[in-house]
Amino acid sequence: MTKSNTRMRPALLAAAALSFPLASCVTVKPPDKPIEINLNVAITQEVLVRLQRDVEQLIQQNPQAFPQNPPERPRPQ
Repeated sequence: MTKSNTRMRPALLAAAALSFPLASCVTVKPPDKPIEINLNVAITQEVLVRLQRDVEQLIQQNPQAFPQNPPERPRPQ
């Protein structure tokens, strides 16, 4: 060991010894109210996706009821 290391060693040990009691002061406390998780957004999105799939299937099964290109209307003269 060099001289600088032997001088630093007691200082490091003293710092570690003084900081050890401070580390044990941390406490974990549960919240007073229960944790609430709001999942309404995910449920709404799932319902919309299911409805969209059902509508697409309905349009494919009944193309005459849901024309893709509406008929042209006669223009007034």
